[in-house]
Amino acid sequence: MIIQKILNNNVVITLDVNEQEQIVMGRGIAFKRKIGDFIPEEQVDQIFRLANQDVSLKFQELLEELPLEVMQLSDEIIKYAKTKLGRKLNDTIFISLTDHLHTALERIRQGIEVKNFLLWDIKRFFADEYFIGSKAVEMVKEKFDVQLTEDEAGFIALHLVNAEMDEEVGNVYALTKIMQEITNIVKYHFKITFNEDSVYFYRFSTHLKFFAYRLLNHKEFHGADDGELYEVIKKKYRNAYNCVNKISEFLTESYHYSVSKEEKMYLIIHIARVVHTNR
Repeated sequence: MIIQKILNNNVVITLDVNEQEQIVMGRGIAFKRKIGDFIPEEQVDQIFRLANQDVSLKFQELLEELPLEVMQLSDEIIKYAKTKLGRKLNDTIFISLTDHLHTALERIRQGIEVKNFLLWDIKRFFADEYFIGSKAVEMVKEKFDVQLTEDEAGFIALHLVNAEMDEEVGNVYALTKIMQEITNIVKYHFKITFNEDSVYFYRFSTHLKFFAYRLLNHKEFHGADDGELYEVIKKKYRNAYNCVNKISEFLTESYHYSVSKEEKMYLIIHIARVVHTNR
């Protein structure tokens, strides 16, 4: 590997076999070296190839200032998250999570604690992401002997939620607010309290997350046009159908979003299941 650019003692830019830039990390990898020098492979710890050029440049800028250990931990958390979630994460997670970890560590060392006012909703709606956030807090403790709060586990979960989407939502708070509003309509329509540990509530929350994402990005879902199936489900789950009509009216009035027949059908099914398990 030939050095194309030096970011700091531990990070350099080289070219891969396709002549594309890659970020190469290793302790002291650039010490007493200059552009054009060769790097032995045994000194390389990690290699990053980010498809988005703009994200790659921002990531490089961030790496110039951050300790190597923070970047390594961030990479470990991201790899764990990808395995646990089984979903592709947007490359922006390398910037947002790495920067957040560094900032969180600095805040704790300065005795500054930031409250996460969405923590309760994060635990309800994003259980998998929150679990990874809690695991990340354990990893921080093990690596740096710094105890982050569960509020920070919630913040890490939000970064993961952002990165799960095809493109950034930009405002996870708005996403969570919509999920909360829909959940409240269901709760008051059926006069129930959800069993938030049930697999049906988990599935309902997962469906709502992507539904809210489509709403915020004005992307209506249109599957196979099966009007006959919709009519069957509408009759079978009449009360859930009435509830979905309330949701549809609320979203039209509050967000100017028209809920398609296909989206209504899936909402009816999820709501019917989650309500049935509570009773």
